[in-house]
Amino acid sequence: MTINIQSVHFDADRKLLDFVNEKVEKLNKYYDGIINSEVTLKLDKNDNSENKVAEIRMVSAGHEFFAKKQCASFEEATDQTCEALRSQILKYKEKIKG
Repeated sequence: MTINIQSVHFDADRKLLDFVNEKVEKLNKYYDGIINSEVTLKLDKNDNSENKVAEIRMVSAGHEFFAKKQCASFEEATDQTCEALRSQILKYKEKIKG
């Protein structure tokens, strides 16, 4: 699986990139048909503290998974986004089995 990470309106440090890479890579154990993952981390322009957004789009051979979460930190947003994708993947696997 190829993972592309983009940071918008800021420069992500190596620690954050490694964290995101590790979290997204773990999703591969639920469904190995994922070909490509696009991760976008961006700072929202609003005034509240929850201005970090994580979007993840995963492409498999016939289906696309997408989740987007906004939180106080990129780590928290990535965690929640990966959890949403995990449930989508599990639902999809149940659907194609039955």
